[in-house]
Amino acid sequence: MRFGIAYLPTDRTLAPHVVAPALEERGFDALYVGEHTHIPVSRRTPHPLTGEHLDEMYLRSLDPWVALGLAASVTSRLRLGTSVALPAEHDPIVLAKEVATLDHLSGGRVVLGVGFGWNREEMEHHGVDPRRRRDVVREKVLAMQAIWSHDEASYEGEFVRFEPIWSWPKPAQARLPVWIGSAPGPKTFAHLAEYADGWMPNGGSGLRVQLPRLRDAWAEAGREGSPEVVVVGVVPDDGKLEFYASLGVTEAVFGLPPGDLDAARAGLDALVPFMERHR
Repeated sequence: MRFGIAYLPTDRTLAPHVVAPALEERGFDALYVGEHTHIPVSRRTPHPLTGEHLDEMYLRSLDPWVALGLAASVTSRLRLGTSVALPAEHDPIVLAKEVATLDHLSGGRVVLGVGFGWNREEMEHHGVDPRRRRDVVREKVLAMQAIWSHDEASYEGEFVRFEPIWSWPKPAQARLPVWIGSAPGPKTFAHLAEYADGWMPNGGSGLRVQLPRLRDAWAEAGREGSPEVVVVGVVPDDGKLEFYASLGVTEAVFGLPPGDLDAARAGLDALVPFMERHR
């Protein structure tokens, strides 16, 4: 298995250009950051895990692509990804340019982890009907993939339409990986099999049941090989890691240890033996 670290960088946390070298020095494979463009003051939408309580970090989150660009500038090997980005809240032509630029400048190290979003008011501020957010994300990702793979790209959908355009740079990777971070289910797996390359579940609950369903959807769509399975929010435990490996999980992602830089480094040092035992 590969191993990564995920966190939501803010104006009060450790900066990405500080975290990223610490990860690369210790042999981690990837850094993932989250995204919220903003948080509406209204609390009509409860957080899916904490309900009415919303941690202040969501209000103060950095732009993920600027943050990862900073991380790219001080590393040479570390994979740079989102867990997760929210394409529904972006113009796909602009987002395609941002992601491709980062992949070009980093030498092909970008992974686009996408989510459908949970904060209804946040989506509505961007003109997105929360009931259609999966369809919006699908079209925007397909449009971006067209831009990345064609010299003259166009797209005609319900939510995204543009006539042939030129847009460079193209990603350094022949196919820039797209992973979907969402709860399991037929809709998620159908979308994943159609246009994505992997699944990014939050936690490993139910994997034994869900992974065969994912692989069936993948095969029914005529996809070759196997989808990536990248579990986020992993607790460092040898038994759990052995279980994930037995199921074919390809990457385990821990949270960034809390505290100042010295505390984070100590926490990362404590994770290294788990990596070494389960690679």
